Amino acid sequence: MSSVPVTHSHREKPRASQVLVIGHRGAPAWRPEHTLASYARAIVDGADFIEPDLVMTRDGVLVARHENEIGGTTDVASHRGFASRKATKIIDGNAVSGWFTEDFTLAELKTLRARERLPRLRGTQHDGEFQIVTLQEIIDFVAAESTLAGRPLGLIPEIKHGTYFQTIGLPMEDRLLATLAAHAYTRTAPVEIQSFEIGNLKYLRANLGKHHPNIRLLQLLGAPDAQPYDLAVAGGELDYARMLTPTGLREIARYADAIGPDLRLIIAWTADGSLGRPTRLVHDAHAAGLEVHPYTFRPENQFLVKDFWQGNDPRTCNQAGLVAQIRAYLEVGIDAFFTDDPASGRKAVDAR
Repeated sequence: MSSVPVTHSHREKPRASQVLVIGHRGAPAWRPEHTLASYARAIVDGADFIEPDLVMTRDGVLVARHENEIGGTTDVASHRGFASRKATKIIDGNAVSGWFTEDFTLAELKTLRARERLPRLRGTQHDGEFQIVTLQEIIDFVAAESTLAGRPLGLIPEIKHGTYFQTIGLPMEDRLLATLAAHAYTRTAPVEIQSFEIGNLKYLRANLGKHHPNIRLLQLLGAPDAQPYDLAVAGGELDYARMLTPTGLREIARYADAIGPDLRLIIAWTADGSLGRPTRLVHDAHAAGLEVHPYTFRPENQFLVKDFWQGNDPRTCNQAGLVAQIRAYLEVGIDAFFTDDPASGRKAVDAR
């Protein structure tokens, strides 16, 4: 699957002084993603960073959703008053049908409640309990939790569909920087902004200057045969495969501090679903001056390599297997990682 040449299995030291556990959308193995309950569980379970994916409302407020289509993660379909807002749009080149955050004010979104994205795996016991939250609310929450925990808690917001939102008059980058700058906590706490696009990260690098010394940038990497959407729109030829080469990584290091690849780009998975050999990606990224923050470790069997399954049911929540899989990746020198179950991530890191 990976286009990165493989090398012999080896142990490499992380570039970072401490391997960080990132609560991917909070702790969605246990609570609906991107809710304060999910973020709270991640913090209690030992996450160093929590990740709010960001999209925009019609009135220009940054809210936490994995994508702007919210039919799958909220109860919007049950609100008769919003039935007429169901639409089909082209988002990042793909036709998507549903309800979209940019067609709602924040006040309207606050009438909705979150639903579990993967109900067959994770149940629906918490459906209807939690609101959509704004970035400002998340910052307030994390600041308070950091004080209670007695340790710094980082934020790693992702700009979702940046080019799309720019084309409809809702650009996100300046709004994000302004929101971070307006709060005392995020003027000093660890912050890392991430995107699958390139142009917005370069824009942010040029505008961070000396005013945001605590903010780092993470270039997310998609499938090797795909392109960053902003480059696709502009007619560029660069794809993720070329970005994964030593030359491409050195270019990324000119504007970003870390890369975020899929797990399989670091250690290949064999055809039968077992763990294969490490690629050169961690080594090459470190050589370019970049940290490596892969995504996403999840605790259910179906998301693990067969080596670490518990039983034969793909739906089984298998924390021991997840810890073992994370430890295999720690051996090749990753610097941080995204996980749906920060408790298992914390256990894997602390056991090293």
